Amino acid sequence: MYSKTLAVAALATVAFAAAAEARDQIRIVGSSTVYPFATAVAERFGKASGFRAPVVESTGSGGGIKLFCNGVGVDTPDITNSSRRIKKSEIESCARNGVTEITEVKIGFDGIVLANSKAAPQMKISIQQIWLALAKQVPEGNEDGGKLVPNPNRTWRDIDPPLPAARIEVLGPPPTSGTRDAFVELVMEAGCDSFPSLKAMAKTDANAHKAVCLTVREDGGWIDAGENDNLIVQKLQANKSAFGVFGFSFLDQNTDKLQGSMVDGSAPTFENIASGAYPVSRSMYFYVKKAHVGSIPGIKEYIAEFTSEKAWGPRGYLADKGLIPLPEEERKKVREQALSLADLTM
Repeated sequence: MYSKTLAVAALATVAFAAAAEARDQIRIVGSSTVYPFATAVAERFGKASGFRAPVVESTGSGGGIKLFCNGVGVDTPDITNSSRRIKKSEIESCARNGVTEITEVKIGFDGIVLANSKAAPQMKISIQQIWLALAKQVPEGNEDGGKLVPNPNRTWRDIDPPLPAARIEVLGPPPTSGTRDAFVELVMEAGCDSFPSLKAMAKTDANAHKAVCLTVREDGGWIDAGENDNLIVQKLQANKSAFGVFGFSFLDQNTDKLQGSMVDGSAPTFENIASGAYPVSRSMYFYVKKAHVGSIPGIKEYIAEFTSEKAWGPRGYLADKGLIPLPEEERKKVREQALSLADLTM
């Protein structure tokens, strides 16, 4: 099976090299959260490098990886952005389609925020309370050990009297989004596991634990709002009682309109995410299809621009857009691996 996969990859690479002249511009797909950073790098790269500026599309992390893994050739992307790490199942899908050599570039950190209009009060909430607001099933009475029932919480105050009396309405990313994946892991699962009886379920019935902890409600409390974060901003401005879930970098670009909620006593600020004080943060990546390097012009040079200190360093132009930089030593290590096109290892 392995030799067959290698043979498919070799044939695809030969065919691609013969057709490479059909495209002289890097094509990038993937995460809506990474999109502003990739776009900024693409614009600088296009002006200063002598290469054409890459085309960057916002397709969501899962959607981007699926396109990236479709095969080798001018009709497939060269790079995919992701606001979560690629999954083993996705690497296997890539390999089945001849994409066997991939370089991973970790670019920095981002926080996931629960934000609302600045015209409304700032929310102060816990991860457990967010889960009680958004889970499809919760313990009866919101108490540990209670029988699991369809979520009866209609307002935030139903969860805890000090919370607002407003109806629970949260606009969030769809299942194809890396932000959704990270939110489910860092907030939904963590909030569920704050109840000892539900955490114990992971050992006795892992499938039931996953279903209870990770499934969001479908009665209007959670609304899939698509990959367009700008649309969420417009809806939050129109509905002062609604909240939105997206990356800190997007909040940082809209601080005149929106504010992030305090989560477990910590505000979503650059400093708190960088220090680890803010509890809902994640790493961001892009992935390079090595078979396209040398055939599509400018890929290595684009990687060099993205991983330069003027771009992703603490005083770089990506920090101005909300990117939380990696520590200095990690940046050096990641840049070396990226420029040498090191193979992805899990």
